Amino acid sequence: MADGGEKTVGVIGGMGPEATVEFLRRVVMRTPARDDADHLHILVDNNPKIPSRIAALIDGTGEDPAPTLCRMAQGLQDQGADFLVMPCNTAHHYLPAIAASVRIPVLDMVQLSIARLAGGPRRIGLLASPAVRMVGLYKARLEQAGLETLFPDAPHEARLLGVIKAVKAGKHGASQQDDYGAVARHLRQARAEALLIACTELSVLSPPDLGLPVVDTLDVLVDATITTARG
Repeated sequence: MADGGEKTVGVIGGMGPEATVEFLRRVVMRTPARDDADHLHILVDNNPKIPSRIAALIDGTGEDPAPTLCRMAQGLQDQGADFLVMPCNTAHHYLPAIAASVRIPVLDMVQLSIARLAGGPRRIGLLASPAVRMVGLYKARLEQAGLETLFPDAPHEARLLGVIKAVKAGKHGASQQDDYGAVARHLRQARAEALLIACTELSVLSPPDLGLPVVDTLDVLVDATITTARG
């Protein structure tokens, strides 16, 4: 445990590297601090060599990422992390295996985000990788919370995956922003009452401004990380 009773954070990162950096940037920006010592002690394994979640879950041809994710979790635990966070929605498909591999808690970004949506609009438009839909990462749990999930249709889902892949390649200019906005408008036209940004690559872009409430899962994880470490 860090000095002053604060807990040390372990970050299972690299999915992708820029999303991990954005997570860390937001943690620093949102942590109340007057000096360096007021910030959190964070251990980061920013490993872009984790087997592709897209290849494993969408293409069905890739290596299982779970063993690598579990080794990373165990390494962070051994280095002194008091709890773990993972700023990648799709990788939360492997959260049960990761949690079972360590003795320390792992924050569940999916459940935390659903809790943030509770009591608000009921029809939630999901901005996420197709893998999130395919493995049912959010749908059943949103339904248990009394919320309805709206996914983009196939052409718009493909367009959004293109944006996600572009961000992973370091491209997030006007073209990606336009495509992202088009998918968000599609969900609004499908009668979404709120939008959930459920891919941390999309968090690197400017959020859609359509007059709808927007919950960014990365923001939810940032808030929970700070609260858990300091509380």
